[in-house]
Amino acid sequence: MTEITRLFDFPYFQLEHYNIPDALVTKYNGVWVKTSTEEYIAKANTISRALLRMGVQKEDKIALISTNNRTEWSIMDIGILQTGAQNVPIYPTISEDDYEYILNHSGAIYCFVSDDEVLRKVNLIKQNVPNLKEVFSFNEIDGCKNWKELLVLGEDQSNQDVVDDRKNQVKSEDLATIIYTSGTTGKPKGVMLSHNNIVSNVLGSAPRIPFSAGKSRAMSFLPVCHIFERMILYLYQYYGVSVYFGESIDKISDNIKEVKPDVMTAVPRLIEKVYDKIYSKGLELKGLKRILFFWAINLGLRYEPYGANGFWYETQLKLARKLIFSKWKAGLGGNLDLMVSGSAALQPRLARVFAAAEMPVMEGYGLTETSPVIAVNDIRNHGFKVGTVGKLIDNVEVKIAEDGEILCKGPNIMLGYYKDEELTKQALVNGYFHTGDIGEIDSEGFLRITDRKKEMFKTSGGKYISPQLLENAMKQSRFIEQIMVIGDGQKMPAAFIQPNFEYLKTWGKLHGIQVGTTNEEIISNPKVIERIQEEVDNLNEKFGNWEKIKRFELTPDVWSIAGGHLTPTLKLKRKIVMEKYIDLFHKIYN
Repeated sequence: MTEITRLFDFPYFQLEHYNIPDALVTKYNGVWVKTSTEEYIAKANTISRALLRMGVQKEDKIALISTNNRTEWSIMDIGILQTGAQNVPIYPTISEDDYEYILNHSGAIYCFVSDDEVLRKVNLIKQNVPNLKEVFSFNEIDGCKNWKELLVLGEDQSNQDVVDDRKNQVKSEDLATIIYTSGTTGKPKGVMLSHNNIVSNVLGSAPRIPFSAGKSRAMSFLPVCHIFERMILYLYQYYGVSVYFGESIDKISDNIKEVKPDVMTAVPRLIEKVYDKIYSKGLELKGLKRILFFWAINLGLRYEPYGANGFWYETQLKLARKLIFSKWKAGLGGNLDLMVSGSAALQPRLARVFAAAEMPVMEGYGLTETSPVIAVNDIRNHGFKVGTVGKLIDNVEVKIAEDGEILCKGPNIMLGYYKDEELTKQALVNGYFHTGDIGEIDSEGFLRITDRKKEMFKTSGGKYISPQLLENAMKQSRFIEQIMVIGDGQKMPAAFIQPNFEYLKTWGKLHGIQVGTTNEEIISNPKVIERIQEEVDNLNEKFGNWEKIKRFELTPDVWSIAGGHLTPTLKLKRKIVMEKYIDLFHKIYN
């Protein structure tokens, strides 16, 4: 019986219990190619043998940079870890300067890239990274060594005993990976996670996820370089779930229809986009169909779990599911019973409407430093409460500090920040990790996040403002794609808003309004400004007078990761957004 104490134990556990033909599935040239559990392990061992022949020592660092999730990534991950070396995953979309910083800071000796674009960025800085011996790619690229060379180099099994010996020397408390968090400010920080950090988190989260072991199918497309998706991949392996890797965010809706997954992870921004797309289709309906569509949506927005709305509501909901919501589900493959959401706050209206549609989104909470899960909702046993991030998982302890900050303790807490004792000391105090988030635990044990400690600010009148609360409320408007609330030290809160340009065009057509063709024309259209003002005024009603957004300016750019507005997990880079729109800031505050 395989006891799971290190990350590379997961595939062996899967082999023993499920041994599935489609453990990992990736689409190449239009065809889904399956890798069985046996082949997954065989290839990982081949990679380990090759790495040993290339001179890889225990504690060496090997970087993986992939634009999309794919089978090769998981094989490399296990192949690296079995040698006692560490896997350093890097976000593909960060700048080449950040590539240079991370490759130098981590001391990576080899780097594996997915495609031309990532290779191009690595080649631009390669001469500044003296420790980097070689770059290999997953795709066939002229002039670049291919990862398959390792499959050839490791084919001869004569050094498998050395691999086994290396594996046996790896302890659960040993460092497994360094994950660089892009952070909303400054240089990336290298979070050191041990095998036990992540293993304990997988095993602690496992009872919360209602899988049919050995029978479920998952769609994986969130970046695996982020701890959330990576931890989930190990969890899928633990449950014998077939993992299908999405080609890209653009193709995700096609992939979902082809794969028909039972489960997938998502971030709130993506769930918002799915909802907006469905809503826009509803606006195009006519007559009775339109009436029924909006009746179902309004019903969904009032949803409470466990029949709390009473018999008459549940009767109507049954009908709405049959007539309307079943079509939503069919559009997402027909089998999707569960979405797990993390990385940012999920709007309660989305939690309600998707649960009403029988595709519940289970919101969780955690950080890279906590491997990552601290708490997560679970639809079973009254473990789901809208507007919370669920109850704490097994073995994780949380206490709320006097200022409301969430402090966390447990086997999932990182070893520290790589080469940064000072920062580690600030974050880890008396065994508790300081999350930087403000929250509370209610009488039933549900954790609620109310704000980021670092992001709260005071107006000149001495009133505290929680920007995230305002931003999440404002993003409920279909007219508002992105928003950043400003006003630190100023007399009132204000905001930069990136409108939803696509939706504004649809709105213009419906109302016979020429909104304009370019983004610049759209944001200076008085009718558009007036309509967004109306949205802000309505949503402001929920807040105290001192919190209300008194002024805003619209931005013509679409805020993006590439543009520097957002981190790879789609959080606002507040400092950079402020720098970009400093003229608008001065305009607002004269």
